Amino acid sequence: MKSVLEYLENSAIKNPEKTAVLDDKEKSSYSELLAISKTIGAGLLEHVTPGEPVAVFMKKSVITLQSFFGIVYAGGFYCLIDPDFPVERIDNILSVLQPKVVITSEENREKLSETLFEGNVLIAEKLRGYPVPASKAEGTEIPVSNIEISKEAEASFAKIREEEKPDHPLYCNFTSGSTGTPKGVLVAHDTVISFIDDFTELFNITEEDVIGNQAPFDFDVSVKDIYSAMKVGATLVIIPTAFFRFPNNVMDMLEENKVTTLIWAVSALVLLNRLHEFMYKVPPCINKVLFSGEEMPVKHLNDWMDQYPDATFVNLYGPTEITCNCSYYVIEERYAEGEKIPAGHPYPKKQIWLMNDGKAFPLRERWHAEGVTDEVSSDEVDDPSPTGEIVVTGIGPALGYYNNPEATEKAFINLTLPDGSTARAYKTGDLGYIKGGLLYFAGRADFQIKHNGHRIELEEIERALNSLPEVSQGACVYDTEKYRLVAYYTGTEDKKAILEGLKKKIPEYMIPNVFRFVEDIPLTKNGKVDRKLLKEL
Repeated sequence: MKSVLEYLENSAIKNPEKTAVLDDKEKSSYSELLAISKTIGAGLLEHVTPGEPVAVFMKKSVITLQSFFGIVYAGGFYCLIDPDFPVERIDNILSVLQPKVVITSEENREKLSETLFEGNVLIAEKLRGYPVPASKAEGTEIPVSNIEISKEAEASFAKIREEEKPDHPLYCNFTSGSTGTPKGVLVAHDTVISFIDDFTELFNITEEDVIGNQAPFDFDVSVKDIYSAMKVGATLVIIPTAFFRFPNNVMDMLEENKVTTLIWAVSALVLLNRLHEFMYKVPPCINKVLFSGEEMPVKHLNDWMDQYPDATFVNLYGPTEITCNCSYYVIEERYAEGEKIPAGHPYPKKQIWLMNDGKAFPLRERWHAEGVTDEVSSDEVDDPSPTGEIVVTGIGPALGYYNNPEATEKAFINLTLPDGSTARAYKTGDLGYIKGGLLYFAGRADFQIKHNGHRIELEEIERALNSLPEVSQGACVYDTEKYRLVAYYTGTEDKKAILEGLKKKIPEYMIPNVFRFVEDIPLTKNGKVDRKLLKEL
């Protein structure tokens, strides 16, 4: 298999009338999703050269997913840009991506006009031929049986597919960058296919499942939702991000659609539990809860397990750059507060190493990759191992950072293995150790943190903070006990002005939770910000 489109096509053949995807306004069967995706793809053929990026300037929705697949049919790769981002952030992403085409919706056209983009703007509703309904109750007339893709378009699709290689790019997700410029992680079809094939098998995701999507479509957790559903022919329920501000709506949507599977960021699970949503209702069909993004607080995990004693709970670990996850741990016992939940085992086609003092410690003794077994003698594996940087090889590392060869060269390396051979690897910047044959996460090696499921460079927040006229000097730390970003600053004490200024420069999820005015920012003897002392404050 060379293209993820085969997932969609196979499911459309097997279950054409089954609901493939729905949101709060509309739904699409597999046959409809296929036909409309091809319609959008046909409309893009004259605008997109295979291998080029197409930005999708929309919130997640049914029409957004149709646009993704349309882009892939036209040979491009997609990149979702959230319209709620500050204009400066949007311009930074566009400056890296440099797309010739942006697909947007009628409601987001005005916001796009505020950016510096001067290329071709296409309206999604016009590409597919009908508008988004005001509500699901209103319904839509989708004459799918009347949709005909021209022979010329079908021939173009076939030619594109024939010429594509498995490492053809599929999507680009942007993460925070230490220089203030976001980094675009470019991921190929083959690594997604390899991951999803293992993911659905390991966790028994089948066509009987209904997957409740929580993650935004520019967050790689959503890749597991989308392509797991497409592969097995499950139904994907897109829960609007806005619903999480009024979580009763989330619980209603889970119940009404008989959702069975949650592949969510830890912060979303914690939110529902912290707001006592289970006192409102307990959606009855959930049987799988898989979580990632940051460490799951044991207290909240146990509360979820109390509500769903027969469900499967899985801790997932891995950064965007290794295609979704590199390790997993199925939780089969209760943990006491203060205990650490393992990051677990590597996926079948991925190998995890810990780099310490120039030596590579493998996570397990045997590694299977495409039928080849690489054996590492057990005397090379200390258990517990020294703490080291987590490095990932095998099928999974991304193609690199788009239009950023310097950052790519720094993070994606050729790792020398104990037997003297080399393998392409990604240096995660995370620290870990091996205990009992399992990987344990031990924090960040650099200045990057995970907050509410998002990877954030604290330097990017500081850069925005220090650019404000009200701030003489600013610094940002992460409070790991209370899961919050704390900004310290000198200058004026006008916190409201500082908050409003940051909202124009960085996304909402990067805005500090706490602002503290100080007379001076403490420095170390080397003249650097004394972050240890700040945390003690």
